[in-house]
Amino acid sequence: MKDVFDLSAQVPIQMSGMRFDQIASELFPDFSRSRLSSWIKDGQLKVDGRKAKPKDKLIGGEVLELKAELEAQGDWEPEEITLDIVHEDDDLIIINKQAGLVVHPAAGNYTGTLVNALLNHIPGLINLPRAGIVHRLDKETTGLMVIAKTLEAHTDLVEQLADRTVSREYEAVAVGAMTGGGTVDAPMGRHPIQRKLMAVLSAGGKRAVTHYRVAKRYPSHTHIRVKLETGRTHQIRVHMAHIGHPLVGDQTYGNRFKIPKGANQHLIDTLKSFPRQALHAFKLGLEHPGTGEYTEWTAPLPEDFKNLLDALNTGFTLVDD
Repeated sequence: MKDVFDLSAQVPIQMSGMRFDQIASELFPDFSRSRLSSWIKDGQLKVDGRKAKPKDKLIGGEVLELKAELEAQGDWEPEEITLDIVHEDDDLIIINKQAGLVVHPAAGNYTGTLVNALLNHIPGLINLPRAGIVHRLDKETTGLMVIAKTLEAHTDLVEQLADRTVSREYEAVAVGAMTGGGTVDAPMGRHPIQRKLMAVLSAGGKRAVTHYRVAKRYPSHTHIRVKLETGRTHQIRVHMAHIGHPLVGDQTYGNRFKIPKGANQHLIDTLKSFPRQALHAFKLGLEHPGTGEYTEWTAPLPEDFKNLLDALNTGFTLVDD
């Protein structure tokens, strides 16, 4: 079923002299500027029943008429993939993503993704940009994600992410014994040589800020809690590696495995076999697009992460704080 919008609004006199697209974004705030501009160009958003250009200036008193239909945003197919749904209402879904699940179809992973799973759960998401997905987690990172169920909610959530009002907190295990928490403020961008990777850049990178604090310290590892101020691709993994504390299991940004001094065989085996980066998005907070109230959700640690912490707890003598 397609979403159809049939809305109208009169242009206030005080907006006289403003561009059509600027006025439209003021009068129809539930939709993004790019979406409104597209509807203007397609003639689905008109002025007094006639098609106009986005840059045309209005004098006030005109009636804007929006009659638009959302079209499929991709040719992805629904697949029956289990979802751990933490919360769902008319506006959004909160899921606890499992390890190994790619978020969005791309070359090499066109099926078996979160998008395919979501379309099986709610077929109408095919009409939303990226099937309602507004942010990502890496394939092997577990934890909380929010998905919009309507175009209005999608616009709202994208704006919250851009304004950095969405709170995202992570649990992680880093290599090395940290002395304390801190902040990594280091711009990031594509690696200048290995273009599939991200890197801290001295010039030309985008601002990237990561806050972290120590949850528990071990002789050769540290359990940390991380809060993102910005949301760059692979940000936590790159930033922790940048300060010399890559995440356990990170084959991309980590160093060659070294056996911790004084570790027992169980800990050595657990560390060597840990199948992914030790990173879990455990808390997500945002202003609910439907109610306007700030709401938070949490997700428990997955079993492999808990087993890693158990091995660290019994693997050698703890260091006193």
